[in-house]
Amino acid sequence: MIIDWYPGHMKKARAQIIEILPKIDLVIEVLDARLPASSANPLLERLRGDKLCIKILNKSDLADPTVTKRWVEFLEKQQGVKAIPLESTNRRDVGLIPKLCRKLLPARTKAKKPLRVLVVGIPNVGKSTLINTLAGKKIARVGDKPAITTCPQQIDLRNGILLSDTPGILWPVLDNLAGAGRLAASGAIGDNAFDTLEVGLTTAQYLAEKYPALLLQRYKLSELPETPLETVVEIGRRRGCLIKGGDVDLHRAAELLLRELRSGKLGRISLERPEEVSGAFEKGVKLTAVDE
Repeated sequence: MIIDWYPGHMKKARAQIIEILPKIDLVIEVLDARLPASSANPLLERLRGDKLCIKILNKSDLADPTVTKRWVEFLEKQQGVKAIPLESTNRRDVGLIPKLCRKLLPARTKAKKPLRVLVVGIPNVGKSTLINTLAGKKIARVGDKPAITTCPQQIDLRNGILLSDTPGILWPVLDNLAGAGRLAASGAIGDNAFDTLEVGLTTAQYLAEKYPALLLQRYKLSELPETPLETVVEIGRRRGCLIKGGDVDLHRAAELLLRELRSGKLGRISLERPEEVSGAFEKGVKLTAVDE
């Protein structure tokens, strides 16, 4: 299945990042704690060079805490990387970020020069919410749909830190089908850009393999169905996703499953692990560039 998801402003954001990086002291990359590898931007890794990077594992309240701990250990093995799990609306946790920035670059702080920090992240990962929490007021637009931020801006936090914000960007071509499926399941890609049923089926399969107890509990199942399709059918039947004649509306049932996954109603779930980031979805989707 092909997913077309490369709005023109994402292409523009790539050029903006290339232009601004030489003027930046430190990069903050906001990731989704449920899928840190799939929500990372490979372009950034190539461009930032030896600049220090703080990787924020956002939405950690939705992720499996045991898996998140393994991700922090994995990411911090990379040169110049500090990883922090947090929830971007938690002011106390977010308040630690400026302190960490100054700790990582003490020379610039001693010279009384502002730290120039670039914040990047793919759509719907929580970047704008993080910026608003850091600033203590609404500066960046926030929404539950991807591709909200469309214009770059600079924010003076008035604590010695200047933030540069850019629109969320995805890579032009994603060959990893499993990663594309995880992005779609998490809500990073607009729902109109992929087949909801197909992503719902791969999600049901993954949950049955990794989090069967959560599926049983949430949908009051006595046992797991044998196939992903049967799982989606049973979820639809129990939640009233029916059409004329009493048959299950598979699209609505898959949509419900994805919605409850994204909201955390299923429980704290991680969609990938450091040791097996390519094996979570056997059947996935592909992102292709739409050059606008």
